[in-house]
Amino acid sequence: MRHRFSTLADVLDYSASVNNSRMVSNYVDGGCGYTFGQFRDKCLQLSGVLSTFGINADDKVAILSENMPNWALAFFSITASGRIAVPMLPELSPNEVENILTHSDTKAIFVSHRQLPKISQETLAKLHLVIDISTLDFIKAEDDRYTCDGRGKVPEPMDIAAIIYTSGTTGNAKGVMLSHRNFCHNILTAWHAHKVHRRKDVFLSILPLAHTYEMSIGMLYPFSTGCPVYYIQKPPTPTILADAILRIRPTTILSVPLIIEKIIRGKIFPTIASSKYLRYLKKHFPRVLYFLVGKKVKQQFGGRVRFFGVGGSKLDKEVEQFLRNIKFPYAIGYGLTETAPLICDAGPKRTHLGTTGTASYEVNVRLADVNPETGQGELQVKGPNVMLGYYKDYQRTKAVFTEDGWMRTGDIATVDKKGRYSILGRSGSVIIGASGENIYPEEIESVINNISDVNESLVISRSGQLVALVQFNDGAIDWNLEGQEKFLENLEKRKKEVMEFVNSKVSQFLKIKDVEVMKEPFSKTATHKIRRFLYQDKQNKNNKTDKK
Repeated sequence: MRHRFSTLADVLDYSASVNNSRMVSNYVDGGCGYTFGQFRDKCLQLSGVLSTFGINADDKVAILSENMPNWALAFFSITASGRIAVPMLPELSPNEVENILTHSDTKAIFVSHRQLPKISQETLAKLHLVIDISTLDFIKAEDDRYTCDGRGKVPEPMDIAAIIYTSGTTGNAKGVMLSHRNFCHNILTAWHAHKVHRRKDVFLSILPLAHTYEMSIGMLYPFSTGCPVYYIQKPPTPTILADAILRIRPTTILSVPLIIEKIIRGKIFPTIASSKYLRYLKKHFPRVLYFLVGKKVKQQFGGRVRFFGVGGSKLDKEVEQFLRNIKFPYAIGYGLTETAPLICDAGPKRTHLGTTGTASYEVNVRLADVNPETGQGELQVKGPNVMLGYYKDYQRTKAVFTEDGWMRTGDIATVDKKGRYSILGRSGSVIIGASGENIYPEEIESVINNISDVNESLVISRSGQLVALVQFNDGAIDWNLEGQEKFLENLEKRKKEVMEFVNSKVSQFLKIKDVEVMKEPFSKTATHKIRRFLYQDKQNKNNKTDKK
């Protein structure tokens, strides 16, 4: 990378100067485009508006909205002027929104009309300024706040750029304080993982911008390199997403495993299984099959994809092997909100089945408390990507760092001779077996998810026994017949099939003792990880639909 950035203000100034007349972003359907020069001018204007209403450097300004070009505009207008952004996921409940706004001491907010009802009138009254993010008009701007005495500043690398609240999969929300250096280092890391070119590459954004994965790699990285990003105005259903892909023909898409797994398992595998010709090719001429299918899949993604990033959780091995067979340019990444996010990565030419890549550029990774028999240990990280700490939470901050300054990720991993890490599961999700064995439920879940018609699964421990919570694909179970004899017979049949298949594939101490079928989808985080902690308590029956 020709220019090494130190702050987001540096990113804004450099990109606007070098790419002044190029397009920053737009909707797939058009109507909200900015050139880099126009973008910077608008950021300076919005920064002046914040100053006018008494919003100073280091004050917090929230963003609560769906993805759109003005999301990035709001983010840069806040951070490049030394203020602190508080991005919030659009999937948050009103209670979560209220808690974040209160805990973060937010003074102003950019909000969409769809999200505005989540903010109570009492909270709105406390805010200095409320801006409609779509039009940039004032929703609330009281005269007594019009002081004109607010002051921004030129940020320093170690200043807080954003506080991002995350509940992860294991508990209460934490405000992760990310510095300008954290974000700028992720731009550099992304460049070393996969180089993009402003005249060749086009990004299509489908993940929420309030998550560091999309924010850093899908927004800040292309902005720093002069590549345009396109956003979808409507919820990205399969039909809308397919149409957007064919119209934009992106070279870069960031995804989570669930999206690509649904495409492969829900469409491609059944197509192969139902075709006599394709089954014949698979058996006798697999290379021909993979060439033909690979060509078709690449066409469905617009025919230009060079980088299909997969992160957020572990990719199913069978799906990954299929992607390798058809030579689809997928890439693997691993990281946390606390590291903004990259820790490990593997570009399309460096992927290795089942691993999450090697340590990212200038990031130090180690395994601690390694079991000499299994080689498993907790993955820990140190480097310029690591957060400043948790906002107003000294105890949690202290607990997540070792005495010698390494950050505990809470993930159990192994590493091979080439430095490639494999994530086995969360240390907090480990189940201790009857004989003291460490059971990683993710291993059993990967087996269950390979069963036909299974959408997702979760393995938990109840009364010392392993129980599989399973949600089937739409149509696999007719819930309209719930309670009828035919329904119960089909349910028991499905449960028996799951148990027999899993127990025939796993070792003795990994065998499941019970199966429960879920009617409703699992509650998930922004990157589609199941909120495991919600299902650990055996008394929690809200999401359970049947009992043996």
